[in-house]
Amino acid sequence: MNKCKLVLLRHGEGAWNKENRFCSWVDQKLSSDGIKEARNCGKHLKALGFQFDHVFTSILSRSIQTAWLVLEEMGQEWVPTQSSWRLNERHYGALIGLNRAEMALNHGEEQVKIWRRSYDVTPPPITESHPYYKEIYNDRRYKCCDVSQDKLPKAESLKEVLERLLPYWNEKIAPELKSGKMVLISAHGNSTRALLKHLEGISDEDIVNVTLPTGVPVLLELDENLRPLSRHQFLGDQEAIQAAIRKVEDQGKVKPVEKK
Repeated sequence: MNKCKLVLLRHGEGAWNKENRFCSWVDQKLSSDGIKEARNCGKHLKALGFQFDHVFTSILSRSIQTAWLVLEEMGQEWVPTQSSWRLNERHYGALIGLNRAEMALNHGEEQVKIWRRSYDVTPPPITESHPYYKEIYNDRRYKCCDVSQDKLPKAESLKEVLERLLPYWNEKIAPELKSGKMVLISAHGNSTRALLKHLEGISDEDIVNVTLPTGVPVLLELDENLRPLSRHQFLGDQEAIQAAIRKVEDQGKVKPVEKK
């Protein structure tokens, strides 16, 4: 039986990850820590003997930069790379730019968890009065998509992320895997969670509890029909990975008041 290897990667930490803000479609480069995460990821994948045939990214800089750094560390800069808006982070609509901990204080941790993690709840849409609306929709990269600009989302649930991602998966990525190619997808927390949900058949309820830290590669081994042979596996120091997962989960909680 042929075995396909797919590595999924949430980009390294960006500036707004560090500031605990909803970044979404606002373009951000990696922070200094994010650069280290991407380089360490590349070193680890090289040590494990991974040899990629094709790399897919979103059209957001933090996704592309992460892929570049990983490939550089692996000595595989020549590997073909393809970018698509369909792998972009979830569009958080009116929540873009807001601080998660402050929102938890104002709206409650449960509401923030629903906005961040639920499968079919869409946040309020972004409007033209939003401070980042023009920055996003006047960006030239969105004039090069396979849909017209007026068809691009103004807010998305995880379900809607999966719906816009699946055509690209089926038409571009799946055929590479089925032909025996080893694939790396350098994307985002929610586009990666959506793909994991699809491939592993994770329920609408259980996907809420799937957390992906930045810069940690996730291995999926699939059969010739792209069905998982086992559950996804985080590659790296498992204790450090669990600590990173807890850090991500705490982002949507009220920040404890520091004692003076």
